[in-house]
Amino acid sequence: MTASTASAVASPRPEKRSRRRRRLGENISRRTYILTSVGAFLVLFLLWTLVTSLRLTSPLFLPSPLAVGQRFVTQISNGELAADLPASMYRILVGFLLATVLAVPIGILIGTSRRIEAALEPFIDFVRYMPVVAFVPLTIIWVGIQDQQKFLIIFLGTFFQQVLMIADSVRQVPRPLIDLGETLGLNNRQILTRIVLRSSAPRIWDSLRITLGWAWTWLVVAELVAAKEGLGFRIVTAQRYLSTDTIILYVIILGFLGLITDQVMRLIGRSLFRYERVRR
Repeated sequence: MTASTASAVASPRPEKRSRRRRRLGENISRRTYILTSVGAFLVLFLLWTLVTSLRLTSPLFLPSPLAVGQRFVTQISNGELAADLPASMYRILVGFLLATVLAVPIGILIGTSRRIEAALEPFIDFVRYMPVVAFVPLTIIWVGIQDQQKFLIIFLGTFFQQVLMIADSVRQVPRPLIDLGETLGLNNRQILTRIVLRSSAPRIWDSLRITLGWAWTWLVVAELVAAKEGLGFRIVTAQRYLSTDTIILYVIILGFLGLITDQVMRLIGRSLFRYERVRR
């Protein structure tokens, strides 16, 4: 055996440290989640700043963050933002609640009865593919141009989607749970309230959370007609004068309001359905 061979045997090369393979859907810490989310927003903001600073596009098409910030201060000082926020939030709240109050029981009925499903689901599927924008002239004829028309547009944009999503949530209740309830001698009402609703409630809540986001998107359409204040109204007005800084400001505000309401709904859901997290 040569000296070099003996040396190699005596002192083997250190093995490379094996990296732990990340699993799909693996959980991360709350701190990591928040830092990653904030980092993504910062990257987008820096890209926006870089593009506008280097004048890679005209300010008419993409104003700088500074210009949007100055417009934000102006909208606060002139009182327009203070009038727009409560008007839009009121319309979202009423329109969404009207849709939810009707969609939840109808969705549960469709999800638990094949006969009701056959009677209602094809019609709801048919209507939900109709563009809500096309209903704007009809809603004016039906209810006028006041806030009732805004409520109706938001209702039409969310109700039919809610019904189908809630029905699907109810259908996902495991059949063995229902069979167990029947074995224990529970009647249909008891099975519905104690098993079906309790099991599907977290998914129903998630459906409401998702459709609330859609309600925010329909706000601009709802405020197209005869509105005097509102976030959507301000965007439409700014388009006429090519005031892109105002448009981007109000789009950002809509995004943050949607994000805030989404996170509030998540927190409420975690508080209401702790048993779901325990079961998982």
